Amino acid sequence: MTDTKLAFIGGGNMARSLVGGLIADGWKPGLIWVADPDKRKTDSLAARFPINTTQDNQAAVEQADAVVLAVKPQVLGEVARALAPMVARQRPLIISIAAGIRETTLRNWLGEDTAIVRSMPNTPALVQSGATALYANPGVSEDQRNLAESILRAVGLALWIEDESLMDAVTALSGSGPAYFFLFMDALQSAGKRLGLNEETARLLTLQTAFGASKMALESSDDAATLRHRVTSPGGTTERAIEVLQQRDFEAIVLQALEAATERSRELASEFGED
Repeated sequence: MTDTKLAFIGGGNMARSLVGGLIADGWKPGLIWVADPDKRKTDSLAARFPINTTQDNQAAVEQADAVVLAVKPQVLGEVARALAPMVARQRPLIISIAAGIRETTLRNWLGEDTAIVRSMPNTPALVQSGATALYANPGVSEDQRNLAESILRAVGLALWIEDESLMDAVTALSGSGPAYFFLFMDALQSAGKRLGLNEETARLLTLQTAFGASKMALESSDDAATLRHRVTSPGGTTERAIEVLQQRDFEAIVLQALEAATERSRELASEFGED
């Protein structure tokens, strides 16, 4: 895997994050190519990392063992169809990080025999703290699965799902999930200000509390429900606050929100998959 040639099609934030994570993990920069029509993006990447850059997708893919499709879903069809002849000749592993594009659609664009891994990273990957689910089609070998996992693991957690239909639930939970936490954090900060705290105090207390709770959950063998009960003293302030949330059916609201996001993910997959 140390001599694997890797091409990124698209030089946006997620590609930049993956390149940085891979190099930090010891990937040889000279084996990485990034293609993007925006020369400002490729120049910026080349200034930061000693990698190869080009505006020509074909040139990037020509010698690649693995290709990461990191373009917007709306343009992926055009990009993939243009690359299809070279993909058929080179037979690289294709890793898609484009949200909402199903494996069957990618195969239709790239060729029926293409080895494809579909992945769903989330935005904390930009700070090497992402959560990514991966799905491999039957054409992906065990070595290619390991390769795909090592690439996505460079920016955080990477785990496999065996049923692609679950990718819509993944999108709803972890793909959209950071926004839910930001919403709750914003609400906590605003409530703190209304209770008399100044803006900076409310902000810092909110951020550190969110960080501390996540760190406790990550480092504990107990589940979230157990941890919550452990920090909720009977008759105390936390219990009173939790009662208010539960009276308003907090868990049901969360479920309804994720169901709505899952349904929208299915709709977008159908829309993006149209030729």
